[in-house]
Amino acid sequence: MASNAVYEPNYAGSRALVIGINQYQVASPLDYACNDAEKFSQTLVESFNFPAENVITLQNERATRENILSAFLDFTADDIDPDERIVVFFAGHGYTREGKRGEIGFLVPFDGVVLDINTLIRWDELTRNAELVPAKHVFFIMDACYGGTAVQRYLSPGSMRFARDMLRRYSRQVLTAGKADEVVSDAGGPRPGHSVFTGHLLDGLEGAAASADGLITANGVMAYVYDKVAKDYQSHQTPHYGFLDGDGDMILDLSPLEKIDDVPGKDKDILVEIPPSTVAQANGISPRMLVDQMKEYLSDPRYRIRLYDTVSSEVRSVLARIGEEQFPIQGVPATKEEFAERLSRYEEAILDLATVVVMLARWGDHGHRKSLEQVFARLPDIHSVSGGLIMYLGLRWYPISFLSYVGGIAALAAEDYKNLAAILITPVRTDYDEVAHPIVVPTVEGMLDVQRTNAFKMLPGHERHHVPYSEYMFKAVQPRIDDLLFVGRDYERLFDWFEVILALAYADSTFDGRDKAWGPIGRFGWKLSSRHREENPIDEVVREAALQKEDWKPLHAGFFHGSYSRFEEVSASYREQLEGLNWF
Repeated sequence: MASNAVYEPNYAGSRALVIGINQYQVASPLDYACNDAEKFSQTLVESFNFPAENVITLQNERATRENILSAFLDFTADDIDPDERIVVFFAGHGYTREGKRGEIGFLVPFDGVVLDINTLIRWDELTRNAELVPAKHVFFIMDACYGGTAVQRYLSPGSMRFARDMLRRYSRQVLTAGKADEVVSDAGGPRPGHSVFTGHLLDGLEGAAASADGLITANGVMAYVYDKVAKDYQSHQTPHYGFLDGDGDMILDLSPLEKIDDVPGKDKDILVEIPPSTVAQANGISPRMLVDQMKEYLSDPRYRIRLYDTVSSEVRSVLARIGEEQFPIQGVPATKEEFAERLSRYEEAILDLATVVVMLARWGDHGHRKSLEQVFARLPDIHSVSGGLIMYLGLRWYPISFLSYVGGIAALAAEDYKNLAAILITPVRTDYDEVAHPIVVPTVEGMLDVQRTNAFKMLPGHERHHVPYSEYMFKAVQPRIDDLLFVGRDYERLFDWFEVILALAYADSTFDGRDKAWGPIGRFGWKLSSRHREENPIDEVVREAALQKEDWKPLHAGFFHGSYSRFEEVSASYREQLEGLNWF
């Protein structure tokens, strides 16, 4: 279970446990495990600013079972800061034994006897104890071959993530040299005096696995090493890697982030791409079953009833998981820890439904639109009139808002404004208003209640942002969109366009022609500065509409009552609101 602590977008400290065993008490010797451990320790200290006193090295007779476990359990101490990073490196023998539920992997310490498992270190003993480690990021690097490494998932090569966002997320990551039926190549590879695995690992750490911006991340290193070792002609190994828990990413070299200007009100970050690979990871874990099922249903008209039933089932499941029993609105503290935990739990509760919405919005046609509308028509059913903290009352709209973002961006990726209309202007009634309004209205107003409490400004990294909710969503939505649609660097443009249409759709639904039109301001607001004026999203939307007028696709989808003159009136009035911003 991932920790619910609120993490900063940096590291408070760095620690490592590095183990290398050439000479075993009983097991056969290795030639280069100690070399591997020494060079790895040196790299942590000299290249990644790990304090030398925080890098514990155990070699040969010092690497006993007792010493290894004792050193690892020291990481569970109370003085470990939650914002620290910890690396565990092991170079030595591994062992696998078949159990009733599959393979069980072991590490062989100096005093280990392979035929006596009481003398070995069971791999999942380390991973279970990792739950007790306060540090947000733990990265296991095992230059040993064994089975039973149960990763939850991995990022495919080409996937993209925002670096600072990954720093704020919990993670337990692992990279192993090989599986149960493989033997570690203790020599050969790209570096004399090192194993094939560690040779490629060191190359990656010294820059070969760096992103275009120079960032070196655990995900990038894992993908690089996997590709190189799997293709090395001297290797008989296929590494295994992925997440044991969480979805963050250890960043080893922070210097590129430190060079970015920290401009108040703006979120500066680097979008990191996982290195490309020509080798697909065998037995990797990827949440594809629901995606494949949705694609099958969407591609064949015969499955429309099954599709509708699937959507209904997911909506019912979400309603059961986000009720007041699970998310009480009275008697709970209004702290940043509680607020951050709720965001995380809401996102987890709607994970599968978000997949369904993205698939419907991107690939669905007119025959599937009722299923998409159903999501946004039924989810507000849970919102009854009640008392409680305004912050948490408003936050009940967060699941719908999140689904609006992922679905809306997916619809824009397909240039399908009718699906976008199903997401933003499906009419709904709430318990506190008998008049039906487009779903965008209660959703925006619910989230505005939260924003007025400055709750999103409590989150690390958002304290000085002009639009902290928009900046938070920009990072929270990106992994889901990129994994499902692979939009890459086009993501920011799609996100900004969605927020512009969202703001104008709300303004249109609440504008009576007397006062100025008002709508929520997203991160496109600070792009009105002279430096960004040419690429300002709202001006791009207005220009496109002016060129196409009555032929503009959003009008045919039902936005702005199908009238260009109405759009012109609303957008001009809303634009005046933006001109009044005093952010620069």
